[in-house]
Order: sequence, then C-alpha cells, then structure tokens
Amino acid sequence: MSDLTGELIDNRYLLQRRLAAGGMATIYAGIDTRLDRPVAVKIMHAHLANDEAFVSRFIKEAKATAALSHPNIVSIQDQGWNEGGPPAVFLVMELVEGTTLRDFLNENGVLNTEQTIQIINPVLSALAAAHKIGIIHRDIKPENILISKDGRIKVADFGLARNTSMAQTMTAESSVVLGSVSYLSPEQVQRGVADARSDIYAIGIVLFEMLIGKKPYDGETPIQIAYRHVNDRIPRINQINSNIPEVIADLVFDATAPNPDQRPKDAEELLNKVRDIQAKLDPKRRQLSLELDLPPVVPKISKRKKVSVGSAFGGLKEKTSQLISTKPINVSKPEDSVRTKKRKVSRRVRRNRIIALLLLSGLIFGGYTFLGVGKISVPSLVGLTQSEAKSTLSKLGLETEVAEEVFSEDIEKGKVISSKPGGGGKVSPAGTVGLVISKGQERIQIPDLKGLTPDVASQKLSELGLTVGDINEVFDMQLASGFVVRSDPKSGEAVKRKSIVNIEVSKGIEKISLKSFVGKGGDEALSELTDQGFDVDVTYKFSDSIFKGQVISQTPDKSDSIELGSKIAVVVSKGPEFVFVPNVLGKNKNDASLDIENLGLKVVIKGVGKVNNISPAIGTRVKQGAVITLTLR
Repeated sequence: MSDLTGELIDNRYLLQRRLAAGGMATIYAGIDTRLDRPVAVKIMHAHLANDEAFVSRFIKEAKATAALSHPNIVSIQDQGWNEGGPPAVFLVMELVEGTTLRDFLNENGVLNTEQTIQIINPVLSALAAAHKIGIIHRDIKPENILISKDGRIKVADFGLARNTSMAQTMTAESSVVLGSVSYLSPEQVQRGVADARSDIYAIGIVLFEMLIGKKPYDGETPIQIAYRHVNDRIPRINQINSNIPEVIADLVFDATAPNPDQRPKDAEELLNKVRDIQAKLDPKRRQLSLELDLPPVVPKISKRKKVSVGSAFGGLKEKTSQLISTKPINVSKPEDSVRTKKRKVSRRVRRNRIIALLLLSGLIFGGYTFLGVGKISVPSLVGLTQSEAKSTLSKLGLETEVAEEVFSEDIEKGKVISSKPGGGGKVSPAGTVGLVISKGQERIQIPDLKGLTPDVASQKLSELGLTVGDINEVFDMQLASGFVVRSDPKSGEAVKRKSIVNIEVSKGIEKISLKSFVGKGGDEALSELTDQGFDVDVTYKFSDSIFKGQVISQTPDKSDSIELGSKIAVVVSKGPEFVFVPNVLGKNKNDASLDIENLGLKVVIKGVGKVNNISPAIGTRVKQGAVITLTLR
C-alpha cells in the first residue's frame, strides 16, 4: 500500500507519519484538525477495502468495540470511508505514545514473576470487560499489547481480528499469521471458531513467552506451528525454568489446555486466579487495582477569614436608623362648622315615603323568592356512588334520578360525574336532583386488520371512531403485496376514541443479493447466510483439496436477486478422508486420546499408565473414524 503521509482523510484527519504496517492495514499518527488532538488512524489495505463482506463486518465490529469503555483498552473514536481523496476505509483510535510488549520483550528478554503479573493484570482486566458484553479479541499477542510512556497498559485491535478463515489467512497473509498463529488455540486452527476461552489460550502463550523468553513452538511455516498447537501439549514452564513458582506454572498449564473446557471460562476467572496467586506470593504487599495509575487527589481546603455579621452590616444598620428616625407628622381633626337645623316635614313628603316603603317591601319579597329563600341547597355529589348520592339527598328530603350516563376518563364507573342542579344549587323541598353517572373509561378494541386492503382497513377503523395514521409499506414473507400485515397499536389492544392507528402494508417478499461462500469458512457461511434470513442446509463431505471446515460448494452459488428466506444448500469439507496415525507414545491416556480424537479418529484404551504401543502403527494412513488401539503400561 502506498504511503499516505500528508493526506487529509475525510477532510478531518491529517496523516503525519507512518507508525506500523501489517497484513490488514497501515497505522498512521495524525491530527484531528477539528478537535486539534493527536490520533492514530488505521487505513485498511485496498484489497480488503474492496471486499464488501469484510468492510461490512469491519464496520459492525468497530461499532461493537466502540461500546467498550475501559482505561486499559485503546478507545475507538471514529470510522468511515475517505471522501474527497484516496479511496480508503479507516478507523480512528486514541494515539498511545510508547512501545509494544513485543518491543519490551525484545529489549528486556525474560521477565520475572512480579513484572509479568504487573503487565498481565491490566490486560486481563481489559479482556474481562470485553468478555462481559460478548466481545472476543481473537488476536491476543504482544504486538497488540501497548505500553504507554506513562506506564499505562493498553490492549489494541479489539474484535477486529476475525477477518478471514484460517486457511485463507495462511495463504493470503502468511507473514501476518506467522506472528499470530503462535497464539491461536487448537479450536481456532481446526474449526475456525473462537470464544472467550480462545483468548485465555492466547494469554497463556503470552505468559509462557514473558516468563521463558520464547514461544512454545517454532516453525518455518504457519501450518507447522499450527499443527504443533493441535497435536502437542504446551510444556510446563517450571520444567524449563525451575525458578518459576509452581502456582504460576499451573496457571499457564491450565490456560493452554488443548480442550477449551479445561481452561478458565473467561478473563474474569483468570484475573481472579492471578490476583489470588499475587496475594499468596507476597501477602504483606498491599494490593492496589491496576486500573488506577494514580491515587485520587484530595484538594486542600483554603482558610477563609471570618467575617462578623455585625461588622459587615453595621453601616447598613446605621443608615437605616437614620432613615426611620424622622419626626412624626401631626394631623389635626377638622371640626364641623355647619349645624343641623330642624324643619317641619310636609304631608306630601310623608305620602311619598309610604309609597317608597311599599315598593321596598315588594322588592325584598321578590328577591327572597328569586334567591331561593326557603329552598334546599344541593350538596356536592361528585365522586359518590349512585347509592351514596341517593342516601345523602334523602336525608335532605330530596329525590334522585339518573339524568344520563356518559363515559369519563377521570371518574370511575358507577360514580357521580355531576348533578342537576350542581353542588350549591337550590331545589324546592321534596324536589328531585338529576344525577350524571359515569360509564367508566371508553375503550375501543383494535380489530384484526391482517389480510385486508388498506381501504377496507381504514373504513373499518373510522366506523369504530378511530383515526387512521401512517400507512407504511414493509416486506413480508407470507402476505402478498398490497395487503395489511399489522397495525400499531396491534390487534386486540383497547384504546381511546379517536386514537391514531398506523397500518403496515406488505410489499411482498424482499429480494436481496446472494454471494458465494465457496472456499470460505463453513461457520462464517452459516452465520452470515442465517443472519441475512436464508434457510441454510449444511452437509459435510470429505475432500482432499479443500481444507477442513471450508465450503466446497453452494447451491445456488450466487445471485443478484433472490427472495429472502430461500433455501441455500452448503457443502462443507470434512478434510481428507484419510489421516495419518500420530505419535502419542509416552503420553497419558487423556492427552493421547485428545490428540487422536482431534484427527477424527476413535480410541480404544487397554491397560493403565502411559502409551506403550499404538495400533495401527504410527504414520499408518487410515480413514477418519477408524479405531486406534492404545496399549498403556
């Protein structure tokens, strides 16, 4: 891949210098010109950027990894396609200035137990956080463990190692796998599958290398190294270096067990074991969590000068007293200077006064009648049951009747919503008060609209007093185009009158493109085809030319337009029909049985002890499924 130093990626990231290059990508140190901060930018190689399946998987796993937030994980900040420059798929990460564990081992050689635990603890802490949310690293090795200048341990490339099957990687990127294959678990080599226990195996190999100073196996080709991981047992490290504590040797031996079920189930379990060992080796030492580089800083409280409230407000008090100490204003009371004079009232005036008195009496009588004098005041009845309201009014000598029944969102069914007249109103003695009774909340049940046309479904909803909302088209595997698939709210739900009901109408069966998985991993084909919604039928056949676990054929092979849910027949290789009997002489029953069964052979054990004889003989060409007899003494 050409050097992109100086390029501005996505009109934002200025590539300043190249940091490293590998089989998948080249990493540059750069500057985020928008936020003015240093970043590391990984640019995928062009041949991978043109692989749509790889890019899609890369984006999906980058998003999943971005959800990880841990101080010992290199954080992902951005991802995308370069626009306006050289075509490239890129990933933006935090820039960790420092070195890798590989460089550290090359410089320092063998590490002691204390150094090893100090480095591996934060690595396991990072892996534990990932395993908890279902993210598997798949490519743990010293090159992906970074040591920053301030001593912080960071794990890089989370979730991005699952790019191709084992066999493809060996042929296409042998230089990369020669570094990675030394840390691959037997199940990754044989079946191309990985889980949290595969990361544990890789950690065990890293521990082996840190404590011994070299990898367990060497070889000229990746296949030679992978073969030894499958067929040989990682030796105990205290047999190589007797100074290594027994508990550390046991830990590494368990982590590198060929059978995944015999390893710790995840990084959290292994981390707890490491911490227990650390406490046993140095019980007097106070154990601190390596997630914290520095203890929390407690800020000093500055001394403040005490201020007297009296002195602070003394001036204000003095001014206030000055304001309120004014002289009172005397207000003199005026005296009447006019005297009332008596005078004689005439006959005409007396007559007018009598008429006025009669008019006043009529007005008073009419007012009393109008204002309900003599009538009974109706009490508030809201919220009472019908019987409670009747009892209350009967005590006042009043009758009741149900004026009407209406729906109410606030008043329970059977209780009074209002009265006629209302509370405080007047009614004649022995009169009747009308009651408005609640029928409870009005609810309309959504009908079953599936299979109807949109027009008929809309009419049916309108007749029930419901409002038709959005009508959206969706793909459906069962209904033909133009018929209602479902409603929202769904059929059978009870809703208020005039509620909005949205309708989804079928567009028929979705058609998508189908790519060929011939030559790729069977697990990958099954996973991706199933995720895309196809009905996958997998069969297995022997093949002398196709690696075990890879797809031999696919029917249909590929298509630009095929209905979702179509049946796809996939034939996966079981490897060569014939295999060679391995050399398990001197091994115990369990290890020897595991080695033979991994080749697809059956085992019969005779005797106890270690393997003394093998039948058929070592190197004999036999069919998979053949019985191998082991004689133990």
